[in-house]
Amino acid sequence: MTWGPSRRLRGLTARLGPRGGTARARFTALYVTLFLLSGAAALALAAVVASAGSRESEAAPGGGGRPATAAQAQARVGELERRLAEAHDTRSQQILLGSAIALGVMTVVSVGLGWFVAGRVLRPLRVMTEATRRITADSLHERLAVAGPGDEVKDLADTIDDLLGRLEGSFDAQRLFVANASHELRTPLTTMRASLDVALAKPGPVAETTATLAARIRGGLDQVDRLLEGFLVLARTQHGGFADSERLAPGRLARTALAGRAGDVDAKGLTVREGTIDDAAWVWGSRTLLRRVVDNVIDNAITHNEPGGWITVAVRAEGGEGDEGGGSVSLVVESGGPLLDPARVAELARPFRRLAADRTGGGRGSGLGLSIVAAVTEAHHGTLDLRARRDGGLRVTITLPRRADGPAAGPGTETDVTR
Repeated sequence: MTWGPSRRLRGLTARLGPRGGTARARFTALYVTLFLLSGAAALALAAVVASAGSRESEAAPGGGGRPATAAQAQARVGELERRLAEAHDTRSQQILLGSAIALGVMTVVSVGLGWFVAGRVLRPLRVMTEATRRITADSLHERLAVAGPGDEVKDLADTIDDLLGRLEGSFDAQRLFVANASHELRTPLTTMRASLDVALAKPGPVAETTATLAARIRGGLDQVDRLLEGFLVLARTQHGGFADSERLAPGRLARTALAGRAGDVDAKGLTVREGTIDDAAWVWGSRTLLRRVVDNVIDNAITHNEPGGWITVAVRAEGGEGDEGGGSVSLVVESGGPLLDPARVAELARPFRRLAADRTGGGRGSGLGLSIVAAVTEAHHGTLDLRARRDGGLRVTITLPRRADGPAAGPGTETDVTR
């Protein structure tokens, strides 16, 4: 059995209400239409009753005293009937005209009343919608908590609260599992790496095949270690509430990242073009996570570049300072490389997504680099824009809210590179 409005009512609402617009407008249009139909029916009924009374008046016999002659009596009766019919028609027209004017006035009034009543009826739904929009993956602990009688609206709010509770439990379980699994897997990885070192450190010559196999195993262990570290960063980012928030300069972070990767840049023969870097452009956020963002973007530009290619790094501030000024700081990293499909570039921000088989960085990447950048940027209320260049390569733009308040980071905190 299907519960809900009848088919006739749904059909009437679909025909009378506008096809677009808000539910409030549709309810108002339906209310006004029903009022017009009922008013027109009442007006038609009044016209029928008036016409019936006119016919009865015309058929009524004339009264009065005995006339002098039959002809005079007949003439007088006809004159009285004519005057009575004219008076009745005039009265009927006045009634119908007054009713039509009243119907028009009430139609205008009904629009205002319908709009007001529809707004009052839909107000709890608007409040629920606004509250639901404020709830994100980082604030699933919030509830609508709609008070009032146990009607359909409160039942809907309670159902949404129950759904939010189940989502919160699922998100917490997922984050806890990722964090615990990543921590627990580090122990056997450390043991395997130590055992490998002990085996290679034994006295005596080591066979070439053994050394090659040990190098491959160590590379695989390093890859798994980077993958687990990426999982930990994602879990921490999704959890929110950064304890190491402070004022940071993305320009200084970019220079530090480039300096720490000078060997990789030289090995690949890349040319670093330093654009406009505003060291006075400050943002507010987690020092560890934002540094990881800059490192990942620079690593991506180096790893997926062509030999002898180029990298351009720029940091610029736009707008005013602080939340009220609406200012922002943009980190732009462009790099050469193979041609990319513009329609699929956005997929690079999803975990383990690559546009081609060669975008693996020779086994160095974990497939989480840009997805970590996207998650951390979103957690800091910023935006990530990925665009394929016409000549090949990628353009990465990270935009964060500009902040000038808060304590500045210490002189040594922005030059240390955390691996």
